[in-house]
Parts: sequence; structure tokens; C-alpha cells
Amino acid sequence: MAAPFPEAGTSTYLYIANADGDMLAAVNDMAIHDFVTPEALFSAVAAANEMDLAVIEANLPARTLAFLSEALRAPIVADAVSAAKVERLAGAIPRLSALKPNRIEAERLTGMAVSDERSARNAAEKLVRMGAASVYLTMGEQGVCAADASGSAFLKCNPRPMVNATGAGDAFTAAIAWATARHMNLFTAARAGMAAASIAVETAGAVNPEMSEGRLRARISEMNQGG
Repeated sequence: MAAPFPEAGTSTYLYIANADGDMLAAVNDMAIHDFVTPEALFSAVAAANEMDLAVIEANLPARTLAFLSEALRAPIVADAVSAAKVERLAGAIPRLSALKPNRIEAERLTGMAVSDERSARNAAEKLVRMGAASVYLTMGEQGVCAADASGSAFLKCNPRPMVNATGAGDAFTAAIAWATARHMNLFTAARAGMAAASIAVETAGAVNPEMSEGRLRARISEMNQGG
């Protein structure tokens, strides 16, 4: 099968971790995403609308994200990706079923400082007022602020030994998509995200090979019991 964009290089991300497993430095080349325009995707919309759920992220151009938010009928989950790119999602926010930013990304979207539970609640609630049906604002070891039209809740984190933080945010978003597709409530979806992130950091790779629905459900149950 021929590559869809033969003139572009494969997207690449290089992450350097420190001795604690957290990010020391990172570089990336995501220029291939610039080729993913509305025109390139137009013919795929009909097939995409057969899906039960869509996941989009801010490596895509802003106009592509806006196009997808209007063209897709399925629930849409969005990952903010990075502070440098998160504002590309601004036009799509009113159509999102779920939005997952971290603290810095939420600051860029809302113009509000986010440093603690109170400010996280304020920012998450503002993103809901901007149109997102639900928001999961991750605060690292502090926890997660989840918000929807009914209000917000702050779920404190039970830190676990970390081998490598790479992939934790992606695992969180994947679990939010999993929970959204199963019509889980805000609190349960937030727990699922936290559980997936905690599994992700237990391995040296970006993806824990032991990640599975069974293990995710077991970790959620463990967290619900205070473990």
C-alpha cells in the first residue's frame, strides 16, 4: 500500500528521561500532520461517521480540527498534546464530548493560572462553559480535576513507583475514550484515566505491554477501595 503522503517524513518523537523517570528533554518532528487537511479527509468522513467514537489531538492543524468537529457525528474525545499546540483545539471545543488537558495546556486555553485544586476547578469549569461536555484536567501527582455541566470534582492521586512517565497522558486519554464509549459517568471515567496512567508508568516503554481491559478494570476497583 502506497504511503498517503510520500513527500513527508514519518512522525518522530524522542524523549529523554531523568533518573526518576520523568522528562528531561524531548524533540519531535510532527510536520507530516500538516498534510492532514480537511481536503485530505473529506472522502473519509462518511466511513468515519460509522464509528461509535472519534479521538482527535492537537498535532492536527486548527482548521482540520474545526472541520472534524463539525463533520463527525460520533462523540469526540480530544487530547491537548502540548502547550505549544493546544490552542489549535479552540474552534473544536464546543463539539467535544471530552477534553483532556494538563495544567499548562488548560492555562493556555483559559488564560487562567492553574496551580492547585481551586484554580484547577475554576479552569475546568470554564472549559465546560466554553462548550466541552466534560473536562479532565490532569495535575500530575496532585490528581485530576473532572468537570461537566453538573460541576467539578477533584480526585487526589495515590502515587505509585514510576519507571517512566512517557505515555501516561496518552494512556489517560485512551481510557477516557474507552469510558466515554461505554457511557460511564464523569467520576468513573476520571478514575479510569488515572488507573490507565498508573499502569503506563510502571514500565520503561511508552506503552505497557501488560495494559488490558481486565487489568484496567482491576486497577479501577483497587483505586475505588482506596488502594
